[in-house]
Amino acid sequence: MLSDSATQFRSGGDPLGLHRVRSPVGLLPQAADVLDNSLPPYASEVWLNVDVLNIDAASFVQLEQVLANGGPAIAAQIEAIVSARGKMQNPVTGSGGMLLGRLHALGPQYCGPLQGLPTDTVVATLVSLTLTPLWLQCITQVVPHAHQVHVRGHALLPSSAPVAVVPTDYAQTLALAILDVCGAPALVQRWAQHLPIGGDLVVLGAGKAGALSLAAARNCRPDLRLWAIDRSALAVQQVHAAGLCDGFAALDAADALAVRGQVHQWTSGRGADAVVNMASVAGTEMATILACKSRGMCLFFGMATAFSRVALGAEGVGADVDLLIGNGYAEGHAAFALELVRQMPAVRALLQLRLAGS
Repeated sequence: MLSDSATQFRSGGDPLGLHRVRSPVGLLPQAADVLDNSLPPYASEVWLNVDVLNIDAASFVQLEQVLANGGPAIAAQIEAIVSARGKMQNPVTGSGGMLLGRLHALGPQYCGPLQGLPTDTVVATLVSLTLTPLWLQCITQVVPHAHQVHVRGHALLPSSAPVAVVPTDYAQTLALAILDVCGAPALVQRWAQHLPIGGDLVVLGAGKAGALSLAAARNCRPDLRLWAIDRSALAVQQVHAAGLCDGFAALDAADALAVRGQVHQWTSGRGADAVVNMASVAGTEMATILACKSRGMCLFFGMATAFSRVALGAEGVGADVDLLIGNGYAEGHAAFALELVRQMPAVRALLQLRLAGS
């Protein structure tokens, strides 16, 4: 399928990718069950040769759980999902991730961000794999600690899809790791501007998104007191050693009462002005809500978050807090995250350490 058909294009193609939906017809690609991942591309599309899939944390953890319970290998699970659905969308978590690839061909009617770039330009998609038509020839390597999968295959994107060129001053896998979660630090910076002077911000989850969100808050609001919670003692110790938080605790964010107790200890019983949920496991909604002060802000980024548990849980405990759903897209978010890491060498070192499996 990766043949010399790069110069052949099907006519037309909807800017939102509706022409790629196989079932149910009438839905947008993200909500659809099955996408058409076949070649040749449509005239309005870009064809990418895919090298790496960055699987989102919630999805990768679920795949690991299946393996731990005697199920298929992670590579086999991913191959089965993509074969059945024409995209990488975990049927349990509903999430996917994003990819790194190389520009193969632009359709004559393509009007997206890759216009005018030469063949083999290295790019990373800034849209989810849950809406990206994807075909895999094979998976060559699984890198569990990085949640990355090396592959050979192709992806097809409509003109509306945000895509970023990978800068040459970054290793490709590092750039991919940053761009996978770049919406989180951009929005944390936006909302941190509204917090009171000397306020408290708590981040649940000290993975990539959590570390970058703490970095964004530290960079734009050095007056804030920043706190990190993760069930991994190593993860929170690392973000503290990098200077990204004032204190940390190794706690399971699914234990709402333990998290509330720790945050109240940090804040003299007031609760945090903002709690940012970056957890990759289910059941952390109430910890977020209970750790937040009245009229504070809860920002949910973790893909394991359930809206019903958030809304009904806040109602059930009489918590008058602002509930915000993290959007993976913010204008300029890719450039912001990459520049943030450039400006903070300790953050870059931390991410490189984790990609190396340490």
